[in-house]
Amino acid sequence: MRIRSMMLGAAMALALDAKADEGMWLPSQLPEIAKNLKDAGFRGDPKDLADLTRAPLNAVVRIGGGTGSFVSADGLVVTNHHVAFGVIQYNSKPDRDLITDGYVAADRAGELPANPDYRLRVTVGFDKVTDRVFAGARGKTGKAYYDAVDAASKALVAECETQDGIKCSVANMFYGRDFYLVRQLELRDIRLVYAPPRAIGNYGDDIDNFVWPRHAGDFTILRAYVGKDGKPADFSPDNVPYHPPSHLQIATEGVAEGDFVMLAGYPGITYRHRTAAEFADQIEWRLPTSVAVLKALQDVIEAGGKADKEAGIRYASQLQTLKNGIKRFSGELEGLERSDAVTVRREDEGAMLAWLGTQPEATTLKPQIDQAMALIAQGKDARERDLLVGLLSSQTQLMRGALSVDRLAVERPKSDAERESGYQKRDEELIQGQLKQIQRRYDPRVEKALITSLITRYQMLPDAQRLPEVDKVFGRTATDLARALDRIYGATRFGDEAERTRLFSAAPAEVEKSDDPLLLAARTLRPALLRIENERKTREGDLLRLRPSYMQALIAYRQKQGKAVYPDANSTLRVSYGKVTPLKARDAVTYAPLTTVQGIVEKNTGVIPFDAPKPLLDAIHKGDFAGYVDPKSGAMPVDFLSNLDTTGGNSGSPVLNAKGELVGLNFDSNWEAVSASWMYDPRYKRAIHVDMRYMRWLMDKVYPSPSLLKELGVPAR
Repeated sequence: MRIRSMMLGAAMALALDAKADEGMWLPSQLPEIAKNLKDAGFRGDPKDLADLTRAPLNAVVRIGGGTGSFVSADGLVVTNHHVAFGVIQYNSKPDRDLITDGYVAADRAGELPANPDYRLRVTVGFDKVTDRVFAGARGKTGKAYYDAVDAASKALVAECETQDGIKCSVANMFYGRDFYLVRQLELRDIRLVYAPPRAIGNYGDDIDNFVWPRHAGDFTILRAYVGKDGKPADFSPDNVPYHPPSHLQIATEGVAEGDFVMLAGYPGITYRHRTAAEFADQIEWRLPTSVAVLKALQDVIEAGGKADKEAGIRYASQLQTLKNGIKRFSGELEGLERSDAVTVRREDEGAMLAWLGTQPEATTLKPQIDQAMALIAQGKDARERDLLVGLLSSQTQLMRGALSVDRLAVERPKSDAERESGYQKRDEELIQGQLKQIQRRYDPRVEKALITSLITRYQMLPDAQRLPEVDKVFGRTATDLARALDRIYGATRFGDEAERTRLFSAAPAEVEKSDDPLLLAARTLRPALLRIENERKTREGDLLRLRPSYMQALIAYRQKQGKAVYPDANSTLRVSYGKVTPLKARDAVTYAPLTTVQGIVEKNTGVIPFDAPKPLLDAIHKGDFAGYVDPKSGAMPVDFLSNLDTTGGNSGSPVLNAKGELVGLNFDSNWEAVSASWMYDPRYKRAIHVDMRYMRWLMDKVYPSPSLLKELGVPAR
């Protein structure tokens, strides 16, 4: 433990040498980089940023699959249109298409409830618990090590969640070197207040995704509600707005090139400290394979939507997620190949290991590093099978629900501590919400086509990768598969919400006796899924035990190089800082850091995805921009570019100026830097943000909501 402590201290010290444009810093690290922050232009006290329970960080929330921030005393939350897209889709139907038309609540009674599994979380505690987690794991290997860490984590979570509305988790830092208990207030009643039309919130869609220059108004405003007692509650008309401990102030002035900016949010995952072999696997197999598989699923949903408008609406959110993932993976692959990432990482790792060989710790660390690398190499054996089986659950609605109900029946007879994570009592409410929302996100023809796409690819795997249970349910040929799906989906009663609710609440023995064909399929698949899960836990347990040696060597080597070390992103609250910065994309191609409404007009074709709404075009033509224009150019801004360090999960993150005021919302990265989740390159890494001046102008002049602007503290002009 002393070695780990010393090395973490060294990592913190290294932060002093960090460049302003790199790093997803833990708030507790920020006082260590106070000089860098001040030199970059921050006007506040960096010590105030170290406490995530104080303003401004306690106004930053995790919402949906991204980030948001409180912007009023009555619980208004601003995030991205695409982060709230599921909420918009959930409230849409053919005769009320909020996706196309947008939505402006006339008053609080008109605010629409989000889908039942949509959650907002505010981090209220972050404490180191490494000793507790390691206490029962020492001396163990494989699945026993994994189980010991898992049991300790569950015990910590159970102790932490005694208070109503509090959700807790244990975060792994530096790949098993340290663990932190994260305590979050979870709010369950979230409502849609303001959403621009699709042709504003997602202007340019997939063509412009991960591309600069951008002209999207990617924002949506929600409101958080609680019970009359002030505690988190399910949706009820009697609930009242939540009063956050603090909220961000929207700036009345914008930013210009060279201005300091800072971002706080919940970045999902980065891989910058992974091994050279993992870099190679990502580039040579995982990215191209994932793109091919997901593209086939995209084609299925698009075909279903063309044949049936209602199916198109039901799958709009899933389609958007698929398209985003496909383009991101494609850009990541291109970027890593352009940077010759495999060679760079292999040479860097080779130099690190050569340096380690000269250090006294080599005799302890090198054998464990060698074991970790051998395990990573073995992970290739069943990777495609595991990818396809995983997608069978994550990319379906009814099948996923049946698998959840079946697994819940297995877990419920156990003590809560022995239940599998994701199926404990604390998780049942979320599972119930997912089962309920199926009604608005499922079409049997589309689901059968999605499964056909996945299982057809699975049926081409070599016999060594095949699972007898999967073959039993779906057969080994295309004809078998079609017959099986027609039989299962033609006779299942699970598509009825009342039946799903009944089975969710039923005793495990009753679920086990069900003769519903979809539940029978889930029950048949169960042994295969459990085997895959146990194989994964065995491998992850050993890697969790062995990777800290790799990280100890890597951190010490980085210290020798004078480079920054911060934990890879893992959905915990992080802060990055930098400046509004142009981009030199390649030879003779340089982009300014600010776009304007003129670009909307220039791109407009009247055809999706460049079909700017008439009210927007009319307002641009009218030119009533007083109070919103960029003082230097005299133009009406839309989006801006910075060198902030971001990744997936940072969508919706508030971008603050030097005074801590909200000037933008992060929503994308540039194509040249999509690969930054694996390799950071300061020449290309840029983040794309909606300019708050554009949001305010839209809410004032185009789709007016004067009462909302007043509540936001920026009254209509």
